[in-house]
Amino acid sequence: MACLYNSLWMANASGHWAKRQCSHFSKSFRWHLTRLYRFLLSHSNPLCIRIIYLFSISSVGFLVLKSLKLKQPSNTPRDIDMFFMSVSAATVSSMSTVEMEVFSNSQLVVLAILMLIGGELFSSTLGLQFRKEQLKQQAMTTSCVESVASSSPDIEDDQFEMESSAASDPDHIEAGMVGSQSHLIDSKDLKYNAITYLAYVIMGYLLLMHVAGFVSVIVYISLVRSARTVLKDKGIGILMFSLFTTISSFSNVGFIPTNENMLVFKKNSGLLLLIIPQVLLGNTMFPSCLRFLLWVLKSMTRRAEFEYMLKNSQEIGYSHLLPHLPSLLLFVTVVLFVVIQLIFFCALEWHSEALSGMNFYQKVIAAMFLSVNSRHAGESIADLSSLSPAILVLFAIMMYLPSHTSFMPFRHERFTPTKQDKAKKSMGLLKSLTVSQLTHLAIFVILVCISERKKISEDPLNFSVFNIVIEVVSAYGNVGFSTGYSCSRQLKHDGFCKDAWYGFAGTWSDQGKLILIFVMFFGRLKKYNMRGGNAWKLN
Repeated sequence: MACLYNSLWMANASGHWAKRQCSHFSKSFRWHLTRLYRFLLSHSNPLCIRIIYLFSISSVGFLVLKSLKLKQPSNTPRDIDMFFMSVSAATVSSMSTVEMEVFSNSQLVVLAILMLIGGELFSSTLGLQFRKEQLKQQAMTTSCVESVASSSPDIEDDQFEMESSAASDPDHIEAGMVGSQSHLIDSKDLKYNAITYLAYVIMGYLLLMHVAGFVSVIVYISLVRSARTVLKDKGIGILMFSLFTTISSFSNVGFIPTNENMLVFKKNSGLLLLIIPQVLLGNTMFPSCLRFLLWVLKSMTRRAEFEYMLKNSQEIGYSHLLPHLPSLLLFVTVVLFVVIQLIFFCALEWHSEALSGMNFYQKVIAAMFLSVNSRHAGESIADLSSLSPAILVLFAIMMYLPSHTSFMPFRHERFTPTKQDKAKKSMGLLKSLTVSQLTHLAIFVILVCISERKKISEDPLNFSVFNIVIEVVSAYGNVGFSTGYSCSRQLKHDGFCKDAWYGFAGTWSDQGKLILIFVMFFGRLKKYNMRGGNAWKLN
């Protein structure tokens, strides 16, 4: 019995020892994980994070698209084309090398997810969460330092060890921070709360706009027989079309489940009018709408966080939250650009093939739809190759302009320089040594011309330098407009050419497609180098 008792006691002791070891390992792992998390927060580069994020979702999207069954297995795209489509969706570019009706419903869902999480609003919301965690870590570190500094000399070492051990546990730190600062609300707490509220507002805005757009498109197609017939003939479900189109339009991607994009709906002016607000509110007019929404919430709730956001928009660190005057000028500029394009388009293309068979009202709405989409969305109701060169040049200029472009007739001091702004100025020399955006475009066009030099000589009408410039600018601006490829423009008919409903890049070589993939990535990240080339003086 004694021997059995000793055996049981040793087994029990061994179990307790194993539990203590496991608990110690868990705490040690958590401590190291916390230290790594803090290091990434304090030393990470937003550009590197954005590059890793876009490349990761593009790669995962490609693997998932490749693993799913196609709607038309006989037209299986090549791997580079599938990766091209995944990158195009993730970078909200809508450049296509594959006909959209080849994809099955499951693949369309994957593309829709890529468009949603790759969109500027969703990714910027993730950036806000990252910014909020940085502020939390800064507040925790400050709280720990203040606690150590205020401790008495005789217990300083013990207190420091207690604070250091608590620093490894975010829950203890947050509780200590709240307890030590509960009697006052300083600017850091208000800034942290303001960023939290701003993230909630943007997520609510995203959800509301998608639900409203989804429901409105469903109702329209259900009520209008002509639109419903188009989808029925193509075998596309109303729910899938509505969901995909809403996400694509609001994210300013430009993909539509039909091969012809919106060309088959060019006479459905009601549907075009439903999509136009989604395109505007999801990109170019979002900063103005966001500020107006925050003003409404401040008036309704009277919360200090909304007032802080409106008065200290630059301190928040969210690029889409602009001060009052810049947001107003941005709204005016967007409207002005649409009106200018509308006037020019109606003047030059009123009797063109692009608007043939349409009445006055339909032509005006179609022209407005193209004018709105030329900035960043890329949805089209016409064959761009049939438009006049003057309109294509105007569209190219609009595609090149960033979404926050606004007319500022006078100098506006936006805010007092902070430490971060002074740090950015220290990078001024490096930015000034880099080339400008137009130089980048010129380099990309030259590279494409080199990779496609054989086709340029054999098929000069389709592979004209002008068409290549339009394609490169469209990819750089993440728009998606394309002149396409036409067999009728071939000088030497080979007998094997077949017109397809995908972009001009679909006929490029693998090298040309890889260059355009890089251009799409570069265009999505161009905001990090918008002031490059300042050292070059031409006067």
